[in-house]
Amino acid sequence: MQIKTNGVELCVETFGDPADPPVLLIGITMMSWPDELCAALRGRYVVRYDLRDAGRSTFADPDAPGYDLRDLVTDASQLLTTLELGPAHVVGLGVGGFIAQLLALDHPGQVASLTLISTRPVAPGPVDPDLPDHDPEVMGQLFGRPAPDWTDRDSVVDYMTGSARLLAGSRGFDEDDARATAGAVFDRAGPTAQAQRASHIGSMFAAVDCRPRWRERLGQITAPTLVVHGDEDPFFPHGNGVALAAEIPGATLLTLPDVGQGVPRVAWPVVVDALLRL
Repeated sequence: MQIKTNGVELCVETFGDPADPPVLLIGITMMSWPDELCAALRGRYVVRYDLRDAGRSTFADPDAPGYDLRDLVTDASQLLTTLELGPAHVVGLGVGGFIAQLLALDHPGQVASLTLISTRPVAPGPVDPDLPDHDPEVMGQLFGRPAPDWTDRDSVVDYMTGSARLLAGSRGFDEDDARATAGAVFDRAGPTAQAQRASHIGSMFAAVDCRPRWRERLGQITAPTLVVHGDEDPFFPHGNGVALAAEIPGATLLTLPDVGQGVPRVAWPVVVDALLRL
């Protein structure tokens, strides 16, 4: 469904009974969260959505966004209000973790608990000296490949499957899942190369203004917090998750052994169990 909020339309999908405790999943598109994973969160009212300039939400210009990171946080906050949901269990993945952290900081009354998956406490760009940066060898392989034809489905699916292989860690790659996800993202995004690139790789985050910093405020988070991070994540290496768990009061760190970016199918049982317990 299309939900008008904060001056844009967000494409939203829900799973479960609205009377159950709400869970807000934040990624780049709703396809960041596979159907089966959403369905596994039994007894919860699960909400997933497309960010601006991704999927089927309002599309303007992801290469020169007329909004900043705080606008994306306001989108999430107002989405919860529009859906008439009380405090929600907020789960942020990758760059969606930036939005989730700021939602917990700036709208604490709307966050019943916070889960941060494969993310870090600083915005895109240079990292703080004590944080590990992207793995240079893997980044060289990731970005050294020829770009796909972003308007051709087969080309994009092959390219994104190769990206998933590079980022997955030694235990996390599932080719069938990677191809299915890439295909689903392609089918839902706009037909232009710009729209496809934004939906698949979140290219708007290379241009969006993320200031001011928020790492120094992490000690103000009051929601019970779970940090989930693969110990072979080459994009946001494990030390970023360690820092988040250390700087958010009372946070728990769940390390996924031999796993890279994200929550692969092999890790679903342990992650779903941790989410439901939280």
